[in-house]
Amino acid sequence: MTDAPLRGPAVHTAGAQELAPGLLVVPDRGIPLVPNIGIIGGTQAVLVVDTGMGTANAEQVLALADEVAQGRRLYLTSTHFHPEHAFGAHVFAGQATYLVNRAQARDLEVKGQDYLEMFRGLGSPVADRLDGDVRVPTPDVVYDDVHALDLGGRTVLLRPTGRGHTKGDQVIEVPDAGALFTGDLAETAHFAIFPWFPPHDTDVSGVRWLAVLEQLASAGHSTVIPGHGDVGSPQVLADIRDYLRELRDETWRRKDSAMDESEITAEVRALLIERHPRWAGREWIEKGVSCLCAELAT
Repeated sequence: MTDAPLRGPAVHTAGAQELAPGLLVVPDRGIPLVPNIGIIGGTQAVLVVDTGMGTANAEQVLALADEVAQGRRLYLTSTHFHPEHAFGAHVFAGQATYLVNRAQARDLEVKGQDYLEMFRGLGSPVADRLDGDVRVPTPDVVYDDVHALDLGGRTVLLRPTGRGHTKGDQVIEVPDAGALFTGDLAETAHFAIFPWFPPHDTDVSGVRWLAVLEQLASAGHSTVIPGHGDVGSPQVLADIRDYLRELRDETWRRKDSAMDESEITAEVRALLIERHPRWAGREWIEKGVSCLCAELAT
C-alpha cells in the first residue's frame, strides 16, 4: 500500500487484533480522529462497530468485515454520530443493515450536516477524507431501548446511555466475551472530549456523563474498548469516572466562590494536568470547565 491513502486520519485494518473468538478490534494506532473499530461475529451474522471517517476508511473496514463474514449477514452500528465514528456508513448501504438508537438518529438528522461541514474545515487531511462522496448516513433500523442483536450463538446488546458526550451515545456489550465498546464516553489516558461549542452545540453534559460512567464502571465488564486509545480493563472506565468527578468538583468549588471563569479554567487546568501529566487532549479541559460552569448555573 502506498503512503498516499494513509495520510491524516487513516484506518489501518492490517493491525486488527482478536480479543476473543470472533471479536476483532481495529486499533486507532494513536492517530487523531481515528476510532477503535469493532467486528463481532456470530454463526449467522457479523456486526461492525463504527466506520472510520469517510469513504476510503469505510471501504477498508467493509472489506475486512466481508472477509470475516464469508457470506454471513452484515450489520453496522455506531457509538455516536460524530464523523470519525459514523461518517463512513454510506459505504455500507446495500451491504449491511445500519442500526442506531433513536437519539443518535436524531443527532444525525439535526446536526450531522453541520458537523460534516465543520470537520471539512479542519484542514486538508480531514477534508480529503470527507470528500464530496461523503454524506450524512440514514439508519435502516432505529430503536428506543436496549436492542438485543442475535448474531447466531452470540447476542450483542446495543445500549443507549442517554445524554453524556452527545445526546445519542450508546455502548455495545458483548456479554459472552465480557467486552464493552464505549465510543467517546471513555478514552485511555486522555482528558474527556467535551464537544462544547456554544451557541451551536451544547448537548454534552458533564453531570450526565459522570452518572453514565458511574454505572458503566460498576457493571463488571472485563475488557473495555474505548473510543480512542489502548484497549484495557475496567480501570479505563474508573479513570474517566474519577476524572469527571475531579473536573466537576474542582470547577464547582471555584464557581461557588464567585471566581471569574477564566481564573477557574486556569486553576483547574493546571491542577488536572499536574494530576494526569501523561494524558493527551489537554485542550479539552477548558471545554469541560465551561460546560460544567453552565450546568451549575442552570
